Amino acid sequence: MAKLWGGRFTKSTNKLVDEYTASISYDQELAKEDIEGSLAHVQMLGECGIVTSEEAKTIQKGLHQILEKVEKGDVTFSVDQEDIHMNIEKMLIDAIGPVGGKLHTGRSRNDQVATDMHLYMRSKTQLLIELLETVQSALLEQAKANVDTILPGYTHLQRAQPISFAHHLLAYFWMFERDKSRLADSLKRINILPLGAGALAGTTFPINRRRVAELLDFEDIYPNSLDAVSDRDFVVEALSACSLIMVHLSRLSEEMVLWSSQEFQFIELDDAFCTGSSIMPQKKNPDVSELLRGKTGRVFGHLVGLLTVLKGLPLAYNKDMQEDKEGIFDTVRTLTGALQLLAPILGTMTVKKDRMRHAVEKDYSNATDIADYLARKGMPFREAHEITGKMVLFAIEQGKYLLDLSMSDYKRFSPLFEEDIFEALKPENVMRARESEGGTAPDQVEKQIKLAEAKLY
Repeated sequence: MAKLWGGRFTKSTNKLVDEYTASISYDQELAKEDIEGSLAHVQMLGECGIVTSEEAKTIQKGLHQILEKVEKGDVTFSVDQEDIHMNIEKMLIDAIGPVGGKLHTGRSRNDQVATDMHLYMRSKTQLLIELLETVQSALLEQAKANVDTILPGYTHLQRAQPISFAHHLLAYFWMFERDKSRLADSLKRINILPLGAGALAGTTFPINRRRVAELLDFEDIYPNSLDAVSDRDFVVEALSACSLIMVHLSRLSEEMVLWSSQEFQFIELDDAFCTGSSIMPQKKNPDVSELLRGKTGRVFGHLVGLLTVLKGLPLAYNKDMQEDKEGIFDTVRTLTGALQLLAPILGTMTVKKDRMRHAVEKDYSNATDIADYLARKGMPFREAHEITGKMVLFAIEQGKYLLDLSMSDYKRFSPLFEEDIFEALKPENVMRARESEGGTAPDQVEKQIKLAEAKLY
């Protein structure tokens, strides 16, 4: 089949070259964006008198017919036409005749594909922000129900201090809030129009780029035609933001895997989001959480892959840049699926409050409060810290926890101890004592919930 660009060539393209260089197997995902950009482009061509008004209407009608077929899944794309742009142009010419060939006046596939990617990234970025909000909402609802639920807090995966389970969940809320902020900020760079840059140098036709930007709801146009067709910063930025989101999803997933294990038993995941074993009938595996954690690697890989593609490219467009698409398409699918699953997983998980409370009664995570107690009595904190460490060692040697020690045991370490030390060391009081802004005390967590609601709703 003759290529739409084949006039200069004397031989047909080798079949292996066709198969190797064609991108239609994946860039057909840009079909709607390609048509959307073409509709705006041809409207501008008509308004500027570059094509007649009747020609513009005929082309627009043909594009709408193709769009309808695309939305119905009633189109067949051809490797012979290489990519989504040439496939749609060929369909258009087949549908309305040679006038369809006027659609490409004043543009190149270079600025066309860049426009498609900007349109795609704009819609997908907005989608990801919406999906992040569903996860935040699920976290917030669980937090509201667990303000007074006491959880062992960890550092180095060792027991540290008792905290509110709501406080722990809200830490992820704020991670995702930053993720949303990064995505929203990236829209400033995404919402710039490259169309009209031509292949690299602009065009001889009297086009109106700002009219196309207006029709496509772009805030501005690229001021430099070379940069317009060469820029994939916005894709790298999206992959970077998505990689950070996956980091946060992975950390939360790791905790859900740990918390749902027999060793922790802090939560139980709903049966609808777990799987079983083919050989061990008792198993209930957190496979979804494990895959959320595991798929992080592929997103990281796409980011590194595109950075590597771009790092040595001269201006302007190079075929290497075709490699920007599969990675971002896969990243968007991966992240969309993850966020769609995570919200109901969080919303349906059972929190085992008694188990969490029991855990903080059988450790030494209230030790810092002994040091704080002594410091409030006037002892230098560093001295109080040393005494408390010796008390912990003593308790371990006695096979006891700090609340199990007698008053005489406390007095042997310092005369500053009074009976109120036992109240100070109860897990709920340890948690409530952390009243500093942003701390884990329930009233501070309630304030944090109100702040989170204001951000979300």
